[in-house]
Amino acid sequence: MSEAYPQSQAAWHPRHNPWLIAVTVMSATFMEVLDTSVANVSLPHIAGSLAVTTEESTWVLTSYLVANAIVLPMTGWLGNYFGRKKLLIACIASFTLASVLCGMATNLPFLILARILQGAGGGAMVPISQAILLESFPPQKRGAAMAAFAMGVVVAPIIGPTLGGWITDNFSWRWIFYINLPVGIAAILMAEAVVEDPPYIADARIEKIDVIGFAFLALWLGALQIMLDKGEQEAWFESGWIRGMAIISGLSFLFFIIREIRTSHPLVDLSVLKNRNFAVGLLMITLVGAVLYGTTAALPIFLQTLLGYSALQSGLALSPRGIGAFCTTIVVGRIIGKVKNRYLILIGFSLLAISSFWLGRINMTISPKAVIWPSVLNGISVSFIFVPLTTISLGHLRQEQMPNATGLFNLMRNLGGSFGIAGVTTLLSREAQIRHVSLVENLSSFNPVFQERYAAVAHSLASQTGSESTSQALFLLYSQLHQQSQLFAFVYDFRLFGVLCICSIPLVFLFKSIRGKKVAAGAH
Repeated sequence: MSEAYPQSQAAWHPRHNPWLIAVTVMSATFMEVLDTSVANVSLPHIAGSLAVTTEESTWVLTSYLVANAIVLPMTGWLGNYFGRKKLLIACIASFTLASVLCGMATNLPFLILARILQGAGGGAMVPISQAILLESFPPQKRGAAMAAFAMGVVVAPIIGPTLGGWITDNFSWRWIFYINLPVGIAAILMAEAVVEDPPYIADARIEKIDVIGFAFLALWLGALQIMLDKGEQEAWFESGWIRGMAIISGLSFLFFIIREIRTSHPLVDLSVLKNRNFAVGLLMITLVGAVLYGTTAALPIFLQTLLGYSALQSGLALSPRGIGAFCTTIVVGRIIGKVKNRYLILIGFSLLAISSFWLGRINMTISPKAVIWPSVLNGISVSFIFVPLTTISLGHLRQEQMPNATGLFNLMRNLGGSFGIAGVTTLLSREAQIRHVSLVENLSSFNPVFQERYAAVAHSLASQTGSESTSQALFLLYSQLHQQSQLFAFVYDFRLFGVLCICSIPLVFLFKSIRGKKVAAGAH
């Protein structure tokens, strides 16, 4: 017996074809999600063009993520107050305008301000698009709708580094922002033509904004994002200001929760967490975000630092991952109504674990195929997870709960990604140091294997460097040791992701099925 949905969800239908609405919101979503990763490989070029250090240029990413994270939980209130259609068009317009300003930036402060405006516009764009999409389709067809939506959310951050590297190498880093202009204009025109507000939106616009809740929200997410972004550079809690950010974030989060529970007009309606499927889905999408973004961050670093790939080459090596995700999303969209969501999620996490352990077998002599195939499997697994997970988490909520729920859902995905990236950078540094200390003990005069290898390298260099052959041989062997210690760190990271996926599998059985022929018929 298939899963069904509450009858009250089918009370309203849009006048236009739902698939036309899907194309409209997908174009806006793809543009926004693409910008979360397209600038990553361009940071050295941005730093050189604006005469700043590479470390300073990372604020181009941080400023966007902070503004994005602050706006995400507000999506429900903003959508109810201004209306879905007006909010979507305003978000697309501000995002497009900010993209042009980013391309025109002549110094770093101007670029950061433009990225903040871009992040604020993009923050509400994805969840409001998701809410519009889910509202426009009848419950039994939401799986296929989410499959279409997933093509933008899953594929865009995967092809972002490849596209960004190609544009930067062939044109200029400024064009990674300028390309949003035609897409944004087209999305605005389509949204104006086909998107409409459900009738119950008008009844929710009288609520006042929770200013105090917003202040706590901004402090919580802003301090948390800064801490995650700069923690590794500042040795984490050995730094006083990182500890300060952690305290500010923790206290602000606590006060935010208390405020939202007690106020009569909360900025974020936390009562949606009473739905067990949604609560479990939030935890699982956080874990998916950590693995997805963490892997996406680790692989380019490995390919560029250890194997000598260029930014474009590393992006091309990862691009088949997007192909796997795209093709599988189409298949999942066709079978999601015939196979239980829990089974699909179970398959997805199992494949994600396999792909992570597969990547955990990398070495210094691997061919591109050794990265491409586990990356393809990674993309396939994410498609098996994202579509049914979104459907089972949000599909049993009332229509008026959608904007608030989708805002929280996307927030946790982004926060999971932030934790994943921060965890990758930290573990790579710490594990490489630990491995380096354990391996360097082998470079000893009492180790016959080292002495034999050292003599052979010195002898081969003698004809080229003469008396310096011994020091050059020691330098080469030490460089190999350094590479091996870094390699062990990458292996450790990927295997840890695999363990995290296996530990996530039992959560699948916490999802609740809603059954009943009468309900299903009514929902239709």
